[in-house]
Amino acid sequence: MKGTLMTQHDPTTRPLLRDALGGVLRRIRLQQGRTLANVARAARVSTPYLSELERGRKEASSEVVAAVCNALGVDLADVMPAVGHALVAARTRRAELMRIEAVRSHRSTAPRAHAEGLCLAA
Repeated sequence: MKGTLMTQHDPTTRPLLRDALGGVLRRIRLQQGRTLANVARAARVSTPYLSELERGRKEASSEVVAAVCNALGVDLADVMPAVGHALVAARTRRAELMRIEAVRSHRSTAPRAHAEGLCLAA
């Protein structure tokens, strides 16, 4: 299951909370110019675990999310609306991908007109 930032699974499936949350936490950390190790140490979690959280590979307990938010100096109440926006954006991308796929599918199954004829030039 490969994907882009925010979507570790097939982008045509519904977005996952863990992907959106991880993306938001990573964006905040990077905006602060902090390393994984620095934030992990402050949150009292391992660096590999924080990396997995940021990539949407692990489900975080509410206690871990709170610890990471504290380590980043942000309120959970400010993080969650950003997660909601990320989920809406992922839903929009999913709808666009599904629309494109439907068009492609329609094109591949539609009968093709073959142009046979003479081209005359004056």
